[in-house]
Amino acid sequence: MRHGVERLLREARDAGLRLAIATTTTPENVTALLTHTLGAESIQWFEVIAAGDIVPAKKPAPDIYTYTLEKMQLQPHQCMAFEDSFNGISATNAAAIPTLITINGYTAEDDFSGAVAVISELGEPHLPAIEVINGTMRCPFVSLADCVALHRQATQG
Repeated sequence: MRHGVERLLREARDAGLRLAIATTTTPENVTALLTHTLGAESIQWFEVIAAGDIVPAKKPAPDIYTYTLEKMQLQPHQCMAFEDSFNGISATNAAAIPTLITINGYTAEDDFSGAVAVISELGEPHLPAIEVINGTMRCPFVSLADCVALHRQATQG
């Protein structure tokens, strides 16, 4: 798991936010990742785990996101997605979900037009190595407050 993911998930969970996973990998991979990084109980943190071939088309199609929105009975503006690829931002743009991008070695040169921010990583308080490529952050790591502010900026202008 990349730096900051576990911390941010725990912050969101502690704040009572609803969590979901929308991925094109297999359900088995999601279960293995969660079990080995956060513990088996973490599977219960997520209201919806939309994984694999449960939708007709994979990303960049928005199907996995629209499926998740329908299951959670939410509108796109009520959510925020976290992605790291061109296919991911293409899917969230098509689903109209505000999206924070964290690049990786394979996607650093991708076009992330439409993202609310593009950063190098979520970071940690003790590892403030975040590079803001597009957008603004209030501290050298992404906090839940940053996510709320980015979401507000994206949905309220």
